[in-house]
Amino acid sequence: MKFLTLAALAVATTMTGQMATAEASLSDLFQREQSSLNAVPKARLSGFLGFKFRPKTPAVEDITFSKAWLDQQPVATGDANFSCLAEALYFEARGETVKGQFAVAEVIMNRAKSAQFPNTLCGVINQGTGRRYQCQFTYTCDGHEEVIREKAAYVRVAKVARLVIDGAAPDLTQGATYYHTNAVSPRWSRSFTKTTRIGVHLFYRDDRYRTASSE
Repeated sequence: MKFLTLAALAVATTMTGQMATAEASLSDLFQREQSSLNAVPKARLSGFLGFKFRPKTPAVEDITFSKAWLDQQPVATGDANFSCLAEALYFEARGETVKGQFAVAEVIMNRAKSAQFPNTLCGVINQGTGRRYQCQFTYTCDGHEEVIREKAAYVRVAKVARLVIDGAAPDLTQGATYYHTNAVSPRWSRSFTKTTRIGVHLFYRDDRYRTASSE
């Protein structure tokens, strides 16, 4: 009987040791896997798991109107309206300051919110394109093919478009829905309220049609 008791104790001790070793091995395995997952960039990890990781949109107060800051932001993507806005910024404002690009994007957004214009970004940008030189944005109706040749410039303005669509940018133009460069003085500018000047552009608001950002 004593022999059986000792044998049982020996077996139990051996099994307990094996279980402890197994638990320790599992713990080490989990720790190694967690370390490996932590080392994988979030964007890449999300691809493994079948969903897209979207970086947090910067708060308004965190935006710096500089190329250096813009270059640090993630590459922007989006739907058709995003593409329309990015393209418009490229052809209308790629030579402007970063702040000026945000301001032009804001005007287009303000138009989409106004009862005076189409209610989508693509609709606003392409309004009147069937008439040569009688559209809202000349590049869409000048008869020339829209070719994006400056890739780096497009990547930057696309980031501006994404940030403005996401509501990250501050109100720069006080609800403006019109703008022109300081090289011209269009007749219509006398009919509207001048709100500000940013870079080479002057901005105007039509007070007959107020948007949320102009109230």
